[in-house]
Amino acid sequence: MTNELNIVELKSKLPGIEQSIFSYMTALANEYQAINLAQGFPDFNCDEQLIDYVSGYMKKGFNQYAPMPGILSLREKIAEKVKKIYGSEYNPDTEITITAGATQAIYNIITTCVNIKDEVIILEPAYDCYIPAVQLNKGIPKYMELTYPNYNIDWETFKKMISSKTKLIIINNPHNPSGSTLKADDLVQLEKIVAGKDIFILSDEVYEHINFNDRHLSLASYPELKKRTFIVSSFGKTYHTTGWKVGYVLAPSHLTQEFRKIHSYSMFSVNTPIQYAYNDFIGDESKYLELSNFYKQKRDLFRQGLENSKFKLLPCSGGYFQLADYSEISQLGDREFAEYLTKEVGVACIPVSVFYHHKKDDKVVRFCFAKNDETLQKATEKLCRI
Repeated sequence: MTNELNIVELKSKLPGIEQSIFSYMTALANEYQAINLAQGFPDFNCDEQLIDYVSGYMKKGFNQYAPMPGILSLREKIAEKVKKIYGSEYNPDTEITITAGATQAIYNIITTCVNIKDEVIILEPAYDCYIPAVQLNKGIPKYMELTYPNYNIDWETFKKMISSKTKLIIINNPHNPSGSTLKADDLVQLEKIVAGKDIFILSDEVYEHINFNDRHLSLASYPELKKRTFIVSSFGKTYHTTGWKVGYVLAPSHLTQEFRKIHSYSMFSVNTPIQYAYNDFIGDESKYLELSNFYKQKRDLFRQGLENSKFKLLPCSGGYFQLADYSEISQLGDREFAEYLTKEVGVACIPVSVFYHHKKDDKVVRFCFAKNDETLQKATEKLCRI
């Protein structure tokens, strides 16, 4: 006789959220031994010097809690870097906080700003961590689509999204998944729209050092925007260390004060030896100033490899993702097509419909080109056989 266990029911706070597409496609790639151009991580290692710094600090005993905001010397070096690159000053003591990666930073910023029924403007396609964080804080996501296929912002439409309930705007530049980047006029338009309003901005700038057309335009450089903006950056994206999960947040002191209240009770502090390692490593400016050229070479290699394929490659001016229109190949939905590529062709990608709340399907998939050249060449060879 079988004993049935009584199940204690738990009401889901995110009933509409399924398994992460990134986890699913990576698992599928592993199962079918496909080349994984789906999840956004490099298949090459970080700088050996950085690894030596980490192990060195571990051996020296830097293995206990770091200060809640992060080690001060690292925050001071971030302040120096931001002032030099963007001409903007942040107090390292009161306006810079080290976080456990960008996703934790984004969640805590949304938690800091959003209360029940506050409206949050989200530009779609949108990275998948934004919407659940808004929903968990009982905010109301207000969706606006970027114009296809260049993924630009229609500012006239954007203006109409603003209401008395608008509390937060989420900007991602360079943009994931599209690879589009904001221009100076975009930020001027945004300045005009928020001027005189009690609206905050979350500026996700984790790909700030991967811009192929021009220098990165940070909201830190625009005074009207800076005073209301939380800027998120990522050591993982800059130094090929996505698995270490360390980033930082820039914000005016009164915003940082509230952010740190959330941070201190959700995280408290971040990996100590890794912070000290970044502190030593960040002084070598070439490691981030040359990153755009490094990834431009990989983007161009990937695009050249697909010149004779049936894919139509969309513009890519920043980040390390390439979108591809496959409508001349198949009329399958993009998720089914991504599964087909993984199982039958041997290359994994991400369907772009997952970045829309209503699963808009333009017959476009996303490839990550943050890979070794050999990996990219093998992948394009497979894709050209279709």
